[in-house]
Amino acid sequence: MAAITILDLSKVNVGLPSIERSLGADASQLQLIVAGYALAFGLALVPAGRLGDVRSRRLLFLIGLSAFTVTSLLCAVASSIELLVVARFLQGVAAGIQMPQVLGLVQQMFTGAERARAFGVFGATIGLSTAFGPTLGGLLIAIGGEQDGWRLLFWMNIPLGIAALVFAWKLIPTKRSAPDGDTSLDPIGLVLLAVAIFAFMLPFLLTTGSSSDSPFRWFWLVLAAVAAAVFVRWESRYAASGRTPVIDFRIFRTSSYRNGILVATSYFAAIPATFLLTTLFLQQGLGLEPVFAGMVSIPFALTSAVTAWYGGKLVQRYGRALVVVGIVLVVIGFTLVLLAAELLPAETAAYGMGAAMLVAGAGGGFVVSPNQTLTLAEIPPAQGGVAGSVGQLGQRVGTAVGTACASAVFFATLASEQGMAEGLDRYHDAFRNGYVVTLGLIALALVLGLLDLRRLRVSARGAEVD
Repeated sequence: MAAITILDLSKVNVGLPSIERSLGADASQLQLIVAGYALAFGLALVPAGRLGDVRSRRLLFLIGLSAFTVTSLLCAVASSIELLVVARFLQGVAAGIQMPQVLGLVQQMFTGAERARAFGVFGATIGLSTAFGPTLGGLLIAIGGEQDGWRLLFWMNIPLGIAALVFAWKLIPTKRSAPDGDTSLDPIGLVLLAVAIFAFMLPFLLTTGSSSDSPFRWFWLVLAAVAAAVFVRWESRYAASGRTPVIDFRIFRTSSYRNGILVATSYFAAIPATFLLTTLFLQQGLGLEPVFAGMVSIPFALTSAVTAWYGGKLVQRYGRALVVVGIVLVVIGFTLVLLAAELLPAETAAYGMGAAMLVAGAGGGFVVSPNQTLTLAEIPPAQGGVAGSVGQLGQRVGTAVGTACASAVFFATLASEQGMAEGLDRYHDAFRNGYVVTLGLIALALVLGLLDLRRLRVSARGAEVD
């Protein structure tokens, strides 16, 4: 079900035109369908991770999964755009409750090589769901029709959710997550963190690249900075009093955890934005139907699933070097995607882009699950839920920032060249400029990975000298 929650971040984008026609939604309401889910997802992650750690990960997972299934039903039968927006927000909360429990349960139930293999499976499913989202969304729209096909995007979650509930009830252990120690929840810290996350993510989620975007939305970042500063001060005092804070900042002293979070945040700032740009170029620039535009990303999904499986096994041997190699392959692959779009004729560009996705996907599988394994390797199982949720929060924040920046550049380029360049040339320029943003973010992840690899090698040499 972790894959389904991520899938809902990408597949719904394809259904927005259908929702617009069916419910008469305007541009801001369509934006809220996507942004509301992402925002609620991010808000729920850390509180749910903390609750799972101190109460029961199994219980929280079952609650989140049940809520996700019910809210998917509410989305599917929504009779107005207002009801759909509310249901999507609640669905995002349910998704945010589930995800930390998945990571915490892996920490709790597996160790060593077994944990690495478990994260390999996790990474493979996340890679498949991210890349298959546009294709699946387009296929369901084609089956259900342009008017109400979008409802199938949510109906599909219901049988999957029910089946997952049955398996989870039978298979997930009932052992309490943290039988000993402080089990307080720090409500003030939770509220401060929620305000900081909300105020930081909101302006990026409301950025479309349109001239109608309000410049005043950036003032939310001031509130985010103030709330974050107060949160850090409160958490420090809370911990000094002998109680367990929402986030124990001592976990950031663990270099593998801190650096892994930074790598993942930069990487996930780029990947969803890259798929969005590719879909926009194929649909709007080349005129492909949604289902065919989505198929271009299938090679990425297939190769990333394979390498994620092997990455879960190889990470124990090669460590951070495997992640660095993966990021290099992603950079090469997406550069080839850009070159295919620029240099190949319109009739064959999609095929060339799909072939280049094979390379990017092969690298992607060596990034996600190995990095997840390395990030949580030194974190105690009792903190697995909240530590994993902080990592997921970084990914959601990165996705919001990266998607906003890349799409804003894409649409701003189209607007600036209105009447100055021919149709396809405009889309070539917009695609290239947006890709420069995403490639820069992936390059940042590469630099962070290289710095961590250098740190490890320096530490190893120092240990040999001692």
